Amino acid sequence: MDVEKTVKKMTLEEKAKAVEGNLVWFTQAYPELGIPEIQVSDGPHGLRKMYGEGKTITSVCFPAASASACSFDTELLEEIGHTLGKECQAENVGVILGPAVNIKRSPLCGRNFEYISEDPYVAGKLSAALIRGVQAENVGTSIKHFAANNQEFERMYGSSEVDERTLREIYFPAFEIAVKESQPWTVMCSYNRINGTYSSENPWLLTDVLRKEWGFEGLVMSDWGAVSDRIAGIAAGLDLDMPGSGGVNNASIVKAVQEGTLSEEALDAAVANILRMVDRFVSGRKEETFDPEADHAKAVDAAKECIVLLKNEEKVLPLAKEEKVALIGGFAESPRYQGGGSSHINSFRVVSALSVAERYGAFTYNRGFSPEKDETDEELQKEALAAAAEADKIVVFAGLPDVFESEAYDREHMQLPACQNRLITQLTTLGKPVIVVLHNGSPVEMPWADDVAGIVEAYLGGEGIGEAVMDVLYGHVNPSGKLAESFPRKLSDNPSYLNFPGTGHKVNYAEGVFVGYRYYDTKQMDVRFPFGYGLSYTDFRYANLRVSRDSFTASEGVTVSVDVTNTGDRAGKEIVQLYVADRTGSAVRPVHELKGFCKLSLEPGETKTATFKLDSRAFAWYDTESGDWYAANGSYTIEVGRSSRQIEYTAEVHIIGSREKPPVITPDVQLGELLQSPYTREYTMERMKKYMDRFRSNANETEEMVEAVVRFMPLRSLRSFLQITNEEIDSIVTDLKEHVEKQLQK
Repeated sequence: MDVEKTVKKMTLEEKAKAVEGNLVWFTQAYPELGIPEIQVSDGPHGLRKMYGEGKTITSVCFPAASASACSFDTELLEEIGHTLGKECQAENVGVILGPAVNIKRSPLCGRNFEYISEDPYVAGKLSAALIRGVQAENVGTSIKHFAANNQEFERMYGSSEVDERTLREIYFPAFEIAVKESQPWTVMCSYNRINGTYSSENPWLLTDVLRKEWGFEGLVMSDWGAVSDRIAGIAAGLDLDMPGSGGVNNASIVKAVQEGTLSEEALDAAVANILRMVDRFVSGRKEETFDPEADHAKAVDAAKECIVLLKNEEKVLPLAKEEKVALIGGFAESPRYQGGGSSHINSFRVVSALSVAERYGAFTYNRGFSPEKDETDEELQKEALAAAAEADKIVVFAGLPDVFESEAYDREHMQLPACQNRLITQLTTLGKPVIVVLHNGSPVEMPWADDVAGIVEAYLGGEGIGEAVMDVLYGHVNPSGKLAESFPRKLSDNPSYLNFPGTGHKVNYAEGVFVGYRYYDTKQMDVRFPFGYGLSYTDFRYANLRVSRDSFTASEGVTVSVDVTNTGDRAGKEIVQLYVADRTGSAVRPVHELKGFCKLSLEPGETKTATFKLDSRAFAWYDTESGDWYAANGSYTIEVGRSSRQIEYTAEVHIIGSREKPPVITPDVQLGELLQSPYTREYTMERMKKYMDRFRSNANETEEMVEAVVRFMPLRSLRSFLQITNEEIDSIVTDLKEHVEKQLQK
């Protein structure tokens, strides 16, 4: 299709209709112009293709993002993407709606199960990998929800009040990385407002940042029903309104163009972006067969890579075949393996732990509690306790019922159902090792954590989670997942606690850049389990940390490598993490930030090298005054380790040659800032010496106090203390500005 020629052939009315969806899941078709419709489908951890009256096809459910993120495995995510892309081709679906990369600001967000991480670098790298896989099959993705959509409460109306530095450092990078590395076919804008402006009609967000700064080349679509003002949306860069207005907006668009309140060029650009997407899919159609058996096996294998071993006291795991094991809890029979809402999959085959348990060893099973509600059944608990008393080891399958976390509403607390906590606590009094397997989409409080011997975090691991869990419990698989989010001890420890979910239709992101481990680690706060944490059945030794250079310019960057050896007796995988700590004092920053990760597969005795290449962004923070990323000259610490709290080796490096930040010259600028800046130090010492000497001679205080007062005194204060005229102050400010401008031009 020649898109430009086709757009020129279209009438204004046809263009107005083309920029909205048709029948909920389709784009508009114009057969006479050679424009077919294409279908989009919910995702992102399985194909949720709709047909008929609210029906969905049978599909394969892969681990939700909360689980797959714990693999820290870009190759795995890319392979899942390939599989999803092939399924889409087999079902004639042009775009799958995902991945979802909104940051886990609070553990309470009802949709956290389908978000990747509290860390933007992890979310960006893993989502870019998934996108590459899907789009390699000539199927589009729709990375979502852009931006600052971090709760379900008032998500369609509320305003996320976020300063620009926080947006740039925390809530934008996952989208930015994915756009620059993988170019998703579409970006889905969020429902919410950002600082008062709806995302769907925000030109700074959709055009200035997304297209002009990041180079996005695709289509911007709305979330379903996210459009407020369609005319403002088109002007801002929103191409496709989904699911559409049923024609209600068409006349308004035509009228706006005719009256000149909307340029036809903006409408043409939106239509062209839609037609390019349609043509891209149609011209690249592939013959694929959806093989649910093969894809189910892939889902099982994926789940095995995502499970996190959180506690293994006295090596209670893996279980031995000859041990008598009591399986307890309704989740053993009916695992919670996916979240609720738009990502809910009509799954091909759900494998529970109980359904495959006989393969592994001797066991008994008692329900103990329902997986669907918080309701204590005294008889069920009594039977479970009796069976557990006769076992060698006890495995409790616990978790959050579906009604506890879902799209459309947030959680009210971080607790498991009380009936589960009660039974687990009772089981710990039997004198037998207790292992808890968790099925949950986000962190939970664990009042029994110190009393159980083992904890296995299965998250929502997809339809094969039962088999994957049993393989881990019995050592057929060595667990290798690590947490992509922190587990605080209690909800009130979370940095967003006082500002979630907000009031007055606004939510204040008062914690700024201190989200997740950035807050806990900087505060040196005790957590239940830190970011990046996870155990293995083998041991790893780190050695020989190397940096390619000790000093470098930010644009040159640095290469870091470390050797990792498997010192245990079985094969395993280790996720090596690299953090950067800014020691320059140029801004208030977290104590460290993740800037690299690498998953190594190692046989017993084998050594491999993890290598990281750090560019300028690995060291930079966003300077709103200059509107750019800034890495100050000075010292930085490279930290390499097993988690954010288990750093094995560090190395000090230095950045040189960066621009120094000149002070903002106004009557309010402090004398100390002028004396510290290389741009103004010499001038200030010469021009201000007489004023400063006069101030010191007039002050009847200690030299230390006078120095401190002068250091923090703004220029304007000289009027009061030394009776300097306004004209003299204005002259100093003007001369200083000219002096700085000349230096910057050198």
